[in-house]
Amino acid sequence: MSRTGSRGFWPMRDLPVMGWLAATVAVAFVHPFVPAPRWLMIHLLMLGAVTHAILVWSRYFTDALLHTSDEDRPGQNRRLLMLNGGVVLVVAGVLSEVWPVTVVGASAVGAAVLWHGWTILGRLRAALPARFGRAVRYYVAAACFLPIGAGIGTALARGLGDPWHTRLVVAHAIVNLLGWVGLTVVGTLVTLWPTMLRTRIADGAEAAAARALPVLVSAVVLAATGASLGLRPVAVLGLAAYVAGLLLTAPPLVDALRRKPPVEFPAWSVLAGLTWWVGTLVVLGAGIATASSWERVDDVFDRLVPFLVAGFGAQVLLGALSYLVPVALGGGPTPVRAANEVLDRGAPLRLVVTNAGLLVCALPVPSTVRVLASLLVLVSLGATLPLLLLAVRASRRAKAAPVPRERQAPRTRPPGQVAGFSAAGVAAVAMAVAVGVAVDPAAIGQGPTRSATAGVAATGETTTVAVEAHDMRFFPSTIEVPAGNRLVIEVTNTDDEDVHDLVLDNGSDSGRLAPGESARVDVGVVGRDLDGWCSVLGHRQMGMVLTVVVTGPAPTATPDGHESHSGGMDMPTPDLMADPSPGWTARDAALPPLEESRVHRRTFVVRDVVREVAPGVTQRLWTYDDTAPGPVLHGRVGDRFVITLVNNGSIGHSIDFHAGTLAPQRPMRTIAPGESLTYRFRATRAGIWMYHCSSMPMSAHIANGLFGAVVIEPPDLPPVDRSYVLVQSELYLGAQDGEVDMDKVAAEQPDLVVFNGYADQYDHAPLAARVGERVRVWVLDAGPDRPTSFHVVGGQFDTTYAEGSYLLRPGPGGAQSLGLLPAQGGFVELTFPEPGDYPFVSHLMVDAERGAHGLFRVTR
Repeated sequence: MSRTGSRGFWPMRDLPVMGWLAATVAVAFVHPFVPAPRWLMIHLLMLGAVTHAILVWSRYFTDALLHTSDEDRPGQNRRLLMLNGGVVLVVAGVLSEVWPVTVVGASAVGAAVLWHGWTILGRLRAALPARFGRAVRYYVAAACFLPIGAGIGTALARGLGDPWHTRLVVAHAIVNLLGWVGLTVVGTLVTLWPTMLRTRIADGAEAAAARALPVLVSAVVLAATGASLGLRPVAVLGLAAYVAGLLLTAPPLVDALRRKPPVEFPAWSVLAGLTWWVGTLVVLGAGIATASSWERVDDVFDRLVPFLVAGFGAQVLLGALSYLVPVALGGGPTPVRAANEVLDRGAPLRLVVTNAGLLVCALPVPSTVRVLASLLVLVSLGATLPLLLLAVRASRRAKAAPVPRERQAPRTRPPGQVAGFSAAGVAAVAMAVAVGVAVDPAAIGQGPTRSATAGVAATGETTTVAVEAHDMRFFPSTIEVPAGNRLVIEVTNTDDEDVHDLVLDNGSDSGRLAPGESARVDVGVVGRDLDGWCSVLGHRQMGMVLTVVVTGPAPTATPDGHESHSGGMDMPTPDLMADPSPGWTARDAALPPLEESRVHRRTFVVRDVVREVAPGVTQRLWTYDDTAPGPVLHGRVGDRFVITLVNNGSIGHSIDFHAGTLAPQRPMRTIAPGESLTYRFRATRAGIWMYHCSSMPMSAHIANGLFGAVVIEPPDLPPVDRSYVLVQSELYLGAQDGEVDMDKVAAEQPDLVVFNGYADQYDHAPLAARVGERVRVWVLDAGPDRPTSFHVVGGQFDTTYAEGSYLLRPGPGGAQSLGLLPAQGGFVELTFPEPGDYPFVSHLMVDAERGAHGLFRVTR
């Protein structure tokens, strides 16, 4: 496959590949801190980098296998320009929600790939018969699938309701990953794989490839059709047929592997990628087959996409480039060897970190561990980019250097070096796991211990009890153990959604358990009764408690029934007359402007953050996008909202939008830390609607910050000079830097009642208005328990609107307050007659004195 006429030119065409890879790495690096849509990273890699590489190298292999010359450089350059311009437009169109731009971009991508396939078909027909000519047919077949995938993607960007959206997302991935990318990879590896291993191509390889092609093509069509129509058995059959097609091509590849195992990075990377590919396909097929509904299929697919993209797509691409770029640079054995040596630097370390990190991400680990492991994978994969640049430089230097008289032996890495690099890779991943667990101590079940023996002598016997945690209960909830026996509790979280743990009052702790996880709690020798509970906030108050009852001889010491509390210093008494801490800024209460797009796409990330909620008082809040209340959404009747919820918190959370109507079981389900879901709804009625976490106990999740507002304007709403949004809520303060006090919630005794999350904040940063301006104030009572009576001191309302209807319109009448119960909302309108400071309050005066107070500062 050496064609000197194109040496040195093909790597120049790979520069956009490196650009797309660099963009993917950059977006992925900032994602844990500034969340980006996951589809963006996927499309930068698969549509940008991988598709560009396919157009370049499938053409290269076509000319090599058919023994044709590269006489169509201008046409190839135009196709690549069309492709990359189309990808840019697709990304820009979806990000900006300008659908015509997306359509133009997708059309350009599809046209470039169809043109590419037609060109290859023409060369195949014109060429003389060649041994591996049939492998070129894979490229033609693959080129037929991407335009279909682009069309499906364009429809998805337009915004489709379920069930079509869920089905077409899976179909879109099947067509693109299995059709466009998969067929290209299989057709290329027929000849590239043994070449990478530096061994001969097995007899019958071309025949095996020819037999597999119709099976693979039919399988993609079957699986995509089944997914599109919601026919799960058909989709499973298609995936099974695809795996069968891959197995038809496997014997020649395995034969080459048996004769010459991999020794360098390119072959190992491709082999790892193929392993992830087959593994994820098998798991996906099993997941679709066993899912209780098509909606559950979306969950399975959502979990597997990162491993298809990073495990399969990225590793195969980087492995192939690491082999092909030195060969295409040419210059003889010495420059090729020099470039190969650069690209093989730290190969065992990079391979182990990538694949061990991916394996950790596939396991049910804490979200912090998953984030750190994914960053390691990203660094490991991204390291190939600078190495490619260094390889080009090494090749050029070798070409300029004097030619050695003696042929150099191929470089081999000492076994000790391989073991050392591999051990370093394992150590790096293990360190990430350790650091991630250390950040969340509950994950390792550590805590202070107090004796459970009460002076009873050990009997030498062990009592082992299996306990299940689900539905806010332990089963059994009472354990009997003979005095002096050692107690071992094997606890399993059999809940479908919630994270749980088991903590005993002697300090024994299971650590946080995701659904399906188990832990063995060694309580030790027991001589007194013990209390146990789930320490996830609110779960104990919901009744998730366990009792250990000692039978037999009475204990010789009085048990200490004190419950241990942690999480910070004692709660300070709020001083609402004090100034906020230096650096504090008030939340912008202005209503966000309406967007032109009628489809609103947002990503909400749940995080635990410590925030000041009153002067000198800080709490660890659960937040949507680091704010409590969460972001205000603003739309019209008929608008569609597509909200991606990412749980980067410490426990399970969810979201419930009152602005939409739909069955709650799936979109409002609780997701564990590290998981995500997509919530879609259409706003069919006007008003200011609450959204909130609906995980149990709901009072705790709302009181600790997980709530916000959606403003849907009534038709023909008159314009005003200023619009503000005020969300009233209560704070039940825990320890300083701690979480909500559930005992206060149960007793309905809030410490603070606030607008937009901070006590009296608009006394310190008044809301602006001018004399004569019409001001509209949207008010939502988020509770969880207190009503409000919104009043502006010195003002009168000439318009009031509550729960979807006008209570008062401009005329001779007026209103002095707007009364709202929790989860109710509306708006008031008024004008100010003269300059001054006009207080606004909840006229439940005890709440105004607790922080539900602010100012309008009116000027001329």
